[in-house]
Parts: sequence; structure tokens; C-alpha cells
Amino acid sequence: MKVIHTQIDGVVIIEPQVFGDDRGYFFESYSQARFDAAVRPVRFVQDNESKSRYGVLRGLHFQRGRAAQSKLVRVVKGMVLDVAVDIRRGSPTFGRYVAVELSAENKRQLFVPRGFAHGFSVLSDEAVFQYKCDNPYAPESEGAVAWNDPAIGIDWRLPPDEVILSPKDSCHPLLADCGELFDYKVDYYA
Repeated sequence: MKVIHTQIDGVVIIEPQVFGDDRGYFFESYSQARFDAAVRPVRFVQDNESKSRYGVLRGLHFQRGRAAQSKLVRVVKGMVLDVAVDIRRGSPTFGRYVAVELSAENKRQLFVPRGFAHGFSVLSDEAVFQYKCDNPYAPESEGAVAWNDPAIGIDWRLPPDEVILSPKDSCHPLLADCGELFDYKVDYYA
């Protein structure tokens, strides 16, 4: 696998080595040993999958405290714009984001570390999105940031009138109004 470092430390793009011929293709989508050596040691405990149609925007979600999650995300059908926002107070990149196109075609994955909010927008007719988490979902620890926070300024590559949100995702606070977030000086993996 090839690891591509982004402009925000800790957020990396992973490109698998794909072996193809006239029968189709094969690639290793995940190897614990390779991931730990190339990115960081993480013990994933849960795999999730969602299916969404064009225009759906999910995010920007995170979990606080001991329930904080790392995610390794990929698309197995369609295409999304995947986004990780640094929400670690005191970080030199606080409020900045990485946006990566993930698709069934490019087979890229994005590693979103603890201390980041995560979301994606569906750019194809339909998308099937898979992700590994290193902590189980804990509803009492969930938090979120408004998808359209002007201080962050994410271009979701969708016309605003075509964005489809859940009722919950339509009313998250701006980053400046979020209460408890993460502290850049704390190691959330310790």
C-alpha cells in the first residue's frame, strides 16, 4: 500500500496496490501489520457500511473523550467527497480540513484520526461507504459541527439546494460554538 501524507499531520490517504488482468482485479484492502507500520498502531473494533443517494451529506461527526474514534473509510460503489476537519484546540491546523475524492474506481482510503470531525457528500447517483472504527459508537459521546460552517468553508461539490441532510445533521453548531472538543496536547491514543 502507498501512504500519502496530507497537509494535516495524521490524516493520510492510502492507495492499495491493485493487481488486475482480464478476469478482474485483486487488492488487499486492509492489513493490520502494514497499517500499524505505515500509519500508526490502531486496533479497529467495528466495521460499518452506509448506502446513500446523490446529494446526501453526512457529517460532520465525532465522538468525545474516551469514546473518540479513528476511522479508516472507503467507497465500494460510487463516489464521495470525504472530509476530515481538525477540531483539536491549540492545533496549528485547528479548523482546517482535508477533502479527498474516494470512489470504487480509485480504491483510495482515508484515515481520520481521533480529534477530527468527519463527513462526506455523495457525488454519484448512489454510493456505498464502508468504514472501520477503533471504538464502538457511543451516542452519549457524539458531537458534530455544522456542515456549512463559513469559518471552515468546505466546498462539498454540491449545489446547496441539492444537499440532502438528516434532521439531526441540519442543526449542528458552528465550530466556534461547540463546547467540549479535543486538546491538541492530549494523546487520545494513550
